[in-house]
Amino acid sequence: MLNCRNLLIIFIVFIAACKSAENKNPHIEISTKFGDIEVELYPEQAPETVKAFLRYVDSGYYTNSAFYRVLRDDEQPSNAPKSELIQGGLWKTNYKLSAGLPGIKHETTTQTKILHKNGVISMARLEPGTANTEFFICVGDQPGFDYGGANNADGQGYAAFGKVVKGMNVVYNIYDAPESDGEFDPLIYIFKIKRL
Repeated sequence: MLNCRNLLIIFIVFIAACKSAENKNPHIEISTKFGDIEVELYPEQAPETVKAFLRYVDSGYYTNSAFYRVLRDDEQPSNAPKSELIQGGLWKTNYKLSAGLPGIKHETTTQTKILHKNGVISMARLEPGTANTEFFICVGDQPGFDYGGANNADGQGYAAFGKVVKGMNVVYNIYDAPESDGEFDPLIYIFKIKRL
C-alpha cells in the first residue's frame, strides 16, 4: 500500500523524468515583428548542425539578423524543381561575420532521418560542408531538399535539424510579406534568437 512518502517519491521521479525528456531536445525562439517562432532542435539526430547553430545563438550572432529570402511556388520557373521556404541569417546584416565562420560537417537526411516537412528548419548551403549561419524554414513539405532530391545538383540534400513547434502562423505571415524577385522588401528583421 502506498503511503504519502512513497507517493511523493513517485511524483518527484515522474517530474524529473519529464524535465529530462524536455531538456533532451533544446528549444529556441526566433523573435520578429510578426511574432515569435519556437523551434525544437534534434541534437541526437543532427549533432554537428545543432551544436554549431546553438553556438551561434549563444554568441548572440542572430541579434538584429533577418529573414531576407522567400521562395514561393507560383513565382518559380515552370521547368525547375519547386520549393517553398523562408530563409534567414546574417547574409544581409553581417555578411563579414558569416563569411568568416567555418562550414559545418554536412549531415544528410539519410543520416538524421529528419525529412523536409512543413515547419522543418534546415541549413542553407552551397557545397556540402559549407553551411554555417544561414537557415531556412520549409513552408509545406519539400522532398526535393532531402537526400537524393531534385533541388540541388549534388543530390546530398540539406541538413535538417529541427522543427517549428509553435508559431507556424508567424512563418506563414512572413512568407506572405512583400517581396521583390525572391527577396523580402523590406527585410524581416530577427530581433533575437534565444534558447528557451
